Amino acid sequence: MTNKWIKEDIMKLVELRKSVRTFEERPLSEEDRKEIRDFLECSENPFHVKVEFRFLESLEKSTSLGTYGVIKGATSYLGAIVKDGPLALEALGYEMERLMLFLVSKNIGTCWMGGTFKREDFKEAMVVPEGYLFPAITPVGYEKEEKSLTDRLVRFIAKGNQRKPFEELFFQDSFETSYPKEDNDLLSDLLEMVRLGPSASNKQPWRLLVKNQGVHFYESKTPRYSDAFPYDIQRLDLGIAACHFHLGAIAHDLKGEFLVLESSPQEESENMKYLFTYRL
Repeated sequence: MTNKWIKEDIMKLVELRKSVRTFEERPLSEEDRKEIRDFLECSENPFHVKVEFRFLESLEKSTSLGTYGVIKGATSYLGAIVKDGPLALEALGYEMERLMLFLVSKNIGTCWMGGTFKREDFKEAMVVPEGYLFPAITPVGYEKEEKSLTDRLVRFIAKGNQRKPFEELFFQDSFETSYPKEDNDLLSDLLEMVRLGPSASNKQPWRLLVKNQGVHFYESKTPRYSDAFPYDIQRLDLGIAACHFHLGAIAHDLKGEFLVLESSPQEESENMKYLFTYRL
């Protein structure tokens, strides 16, 4: 599997991606199933953490299995697991978002589900080993044109079409100075791709600091947001942010790499934590 789909127009795919919650009650075609499996065989992330996917097919379409009624009509799901460890959640977030953008290119609908599914209902089919995390799953299928009332209500509550202003998310040299967004500036374009990324409850917990030939990714933690989980679920969102930035960089033939610095380039606080850096 080549990166041709990335090169064609990754920004367009980022803009087209949306949460699909109402699906046509028909299975994926054989061709689409094969393309998904082929893609997953070549799935990767820049953090060198192994992420495993489970393709759950032919689930009962007449039930809201494990989704609290949020998803309608889906019969297939893709779940992801990862062994607990450094950058595990970021790696899973990266690979799952990369998969979803690929599926956008194939007109296949998906929906990030982290806090809105019952893990126990899927756990047997997922086969989750001891010491592994199962933080997210997505339905996969063909979007139904007529949306359910639940779909419209969830979209309204989540405010999925709203994003924070550019100047609140991206900074230069210190968190006191916003990064100057400019036309015909590649870095501005990559940061804008990050801004458009999906996140749990649309919190957008990423803050990016451009400093010393690096783009440094910080988590702006929402206090108590992850208390219901045995892990910091917002770290998935940082993986999504890294995915958007990295795919944009690949599309423009940048040769940078991700790494973790020994110390934060900027003083941290209780709710602002340094995670990793993209070295330009």
